[in-house]
Amino acid sequence: SREYFTVAILAQAESRHPYRAHFPIAPESFQLGNMVKYSREATNGSKSCKAMGVDLRVHYKNTYETARAIKGMSLRVAQQYLEDVCEKKRCVPFRKYTGCIGRTPQAKEFKMSQGRWPVKSAKILLGLLRNAESNAEFKNLDTENLTITHIQVSMAQQGRRRTFRAHGRVNAYMNCPCHVEMLLEEKEEAVDKPSEEVKAKKFTKKQLAKRRLKVGGDQ
Repeated sequence: SREYFTVAILAQAESRHPYRAHFPIAPESFQLGNMVKYSREATNGSKSCKAMGVDLRVHYKNTYETARAIKGMSLRVAQQYLEDVCEKKRCVPFRKYTGCIGRTPQAKEFKMSQGRWPVKSAKILLGLLRNAESNAEFKNLDTENLTITHIQVSMAQQGRRRTFRAHGRVNAYMNCPCHVEMLLEEKEEAVDKPSEEVKAKKFTKKQLAKRRLKVGGDQ
């Protein structure tokens, strides 16, 4: 009968994939909305702003090195630096992924020898900095006093394509996108440390006896 046929198909599917019967829908912890989160939170949330890009179609390694170069810079300095990279006036030093990277005298600025000009990565980061700046203006922060305290580039899921080779072979042709997150904070004004009273040094009896010997001998 039709009912018996339906039950047989469900039993066969459960034997092949036993977890599907128990989890027909992905739990909340695996849904996309809860997966997008920052790896670090600001110490003072009211004085900071964030920006994030997910599954960006730009090379992971180039973006990693570009983000590493601007970490610790102020917002304006980082924007100017990335614009100079796009115009090839300054280079991005390659510190980690150095395989087959050419040398350039522009890398001497960073006490390195290898560098490149990843224009696409620089434009992506410029867009994220612009996004962070608008978030800071929305929170009434001083955009001239913002510093990039945290920036992280992570590998995203690779895109799969195929390339056709000689003798009927097929090879994988993958791309390497990435996730980028950044955190900008306002600099705190430097406060002078209050002067502390100099406490008198305490000596033991043995130390006092040695000091008396050095000054006046046995007297």
